[in-house]
Amino acid sequence: MLEGYKAVTVPSEKEKKRQRSLYAQLEAVTDMKFTYVATCQNYGIQKRSGDRRATDILNLMVNNPSLRVAYIDEVEEGEGEKVQKVYYSVLVKALDNLDQEIYRIKLPGTAKIGEGKPENQNHAIIFTRGEALQTIDMNQDNYLEEAFKMRNLLEEFNEDHGVRPPTILGVREHIFTGSVSSLAWFMSNQETSFVTLGQRVLARPLKVRFHYGHPDVFDRIFHITRGGISKASRGINLSEDIFAGFNSTLRRGNITHHEYIQVGKGRDVGLNQISLFEAKVACGNGEQTLSRDIYRLGHRFDFFRMLSCYFTTTGFYVSSMIVVFTVYAFLYGRLYLSLSGLETAIMKVASSKGDDPLKAAMASQSLVQIGFLMALPMVMEMGLERGFRTAIGDMIIMQLQLAPVFFTFSLGTKVHYFGRTILHGGAKYRATGRGFVVRHEKFAENYRMHSRSHFVKALEILILLIAYRIYGSAGAGTTPYMLLSFSMWFLVVSWLFAPFLFNPSGFEWPKMVEDWDDWTKWITSRGGIGVPATKSWESWWEEEQEHLQYTGFVGRYLEIVLSFRFFLYQYGIVYHLNMTNGDTSLIVYALSWLVIVAVMIILKIVSMGRKKFHADFQLMFRLLKLFMFIGCVFTLIILFTFLNLTVRDIFASLLAFIPTGWALLQIAQACRPVVKGLGMWGSVKALARGYEYMMGIVILVPVAILAWFPFVSEFQTRLLFNQAFSRGLQIQRILAGGKKQKQK
Repeated sequence: MLEGYKAVTVPSEKEKKRQRSLYAQLEAVTDMKFTYVATCQNYGIQKRSGDRRATDILNLMVNNPSLRVAYIDEVEEGEGEKVQKVYYSVLVKALDNLDQEIYRIKLPGTAKIGEGKPENQNHAIIFTRGEALQTIDMNQDNYLEEAFKMRNLLEEFNEDHGVRPPTILGVREHIFTGSVSSLAWFMSNQETSFVTLGQRVLARPLKVRFHYGHPDVFDRIFHITRGGISKASRGINLSEDIFAGFNSTLRRGNITHHEYIQVGKGRDVGLNQISLFEAKVACGNGEQTLSRDIYRLGHRFDFFRMLSCYFTTTGFYVSSMIVVFTVYAFLYGRLYLSLSGLETAIMKVASSKGDDPLKAAMASQSLVQIGFLMALPMVMEMGLERGFRTAIGDMIIMQLQLAPVFFTFSLGTKVHYFGRTILHGGAKYRATGRGFVVRHEKFAENYRMHSRSHFVKALEILILLIAYRIYGSAGAGTTPYMLLSFSMWFLVVSWLFAPFLFNPSGFEWPKMVEDWDDWTKWITSRGGIGVPATKSWESWWEEEQEHLQYTGFVGRYLEIVLSFRFFLYQYGIVYHLNMTNGDTSLIVYALSWLVIVAVMIILKIVSMGRKKFHADFQLMFRLLKLFMFIGCVFTLIILFTFLNLTVRDIFASLLAFIPTGWALLQIAQACRPVVKGLGMWGSVKALARGYEYMMGIVILVPVAILAWFPFVSEFQTRLLFNQAFSRGLQIQRILAGGKKQKQK
């Protein structure tokens, strides 16, 4: 059999030229039954510019004669004196080592009016033939033994699958990138559980399976007459795949899932790639929540199918958001009880009546907070596929390789981008590249990527935990406090340090020095027109506020209301300062705002001084800063001498005023036009830069301390990456050391 297969697949040149050879006959039958169209919008532009990628595409067509490539061609055509751009959908094939045009269809305008990927599919679908259409992504491949099963899969269109015939045949996927690193393994297991066990249950009995990405097989006739296989409106259809499933279900289609055939798939292998992908999916789910498709499905499903649809689409993200909101509500509630004195009164009553039930509730709560239930689908899938002994062993290894840290970090990504999309909209496609990339990411890159989604939120929870530890009475002992807050401390550590734990060479001292130089250069450089966010902090800071520029009144209003929570610290802590002498009048709180006003005045003076003196009169600018420093020291001496200020009060004041400054910063960003009109935007920018400096130092110092110890980097490399990559890192270090020796 194999010899016969080789005779067909590896024919001689003489056999190829014979019209009646077995090879020629099989090629003719295949061309009748099967067409393969690769859609590449930019091929025409690449060809005209002499791009190497155009040559690669041509080589693919030459080596695979059945391959067709569809692209958008832009041509300048003149009507009299008027010249305008005309757009065509073009299909080409290879002939005599050149591309030959088969079809050219004039378009009414540019094809890229919506999201790029669905537009790419929609312009090429007209060049396909037959009754079935399988969509394959660039990061997918197929196997010979699986290709033999395609005839069986296509017969499913004729089988009985309930009341209606199937319109989309779901296919399972095999994730082949799991061996690269621990992150790739986690993603592989998570994705495998979703594309096998998860979709199997969604299809039957829940009947709420949609289209979650390729390689599903579509009933081409059904979909081409009902709007195509992709919805492409910009923003709302960011997750274009699932809208094909929504569309099919709403138009009385039937979506099934089949386990006996699979297609290979490569998943993202680096943390930043994974974060970009999850940010895109979370934004897409936020847009789905606002879409009319979900609204119509909710109205037309029966009760049980409606609940199944909710919990398997947007409901998962809503539940994740509620989990994080619960942490915030719990900590802010406990902090308010502690600072107001209510907690002390409650504990007195509880201790007089016996507080054993309260302690039991705290202990049980801490066990639930560990959150092992999130990993249950993965354990079940690994157990069904490879046996439960193997599944338990793999689960233990995943815990040792810090899987809980990764999944907790992933939770922060989902919640941030889903919440931002619900509040402000403005979801956009985030290109991950899907490259086979495991490289060291610089600190500045990690900071840009995760600052707003993880670092800011983790530092807020950190301040909450510290304040509760200082002023709380319910968790006065170490054990009760740890039972109450263990999972929250784990959340803080995961959100702050996961990007460095999973970063190759993240704890090497030479890399740390390079990262620090790169970050200080980035944060001090000034922005401007055309300066990218990767080169300047100011450009990045402006980009991070884009969602506020396009949001509506409700979005701005909610942003301001949510910022009010930061005022709680100052309102509660100032009454606990030693210098207040137990005074609880409102005047104490009003006087505390003098500190904020003084800081704002100082910032304004520095901002104006930088504009006037920094370029030409550097000595004057330095003298100005010296006088301000002397004034601050003199003020502190007066406070220590006459108003009983203590060192503890200074640290408590920092705990009170730092969140207040952040709240004012957030409100100023939400009210940007007003602040600019008052001429205070420069001061806001100076304050924001100061906060970014502080956050960067707080995050970088613990990582730098660990980088001092060589065994930490060695342990990280051995634990989190596969043997080949670990060996590559070791060789890279040796070569780097050799280069340094030669330079010396």
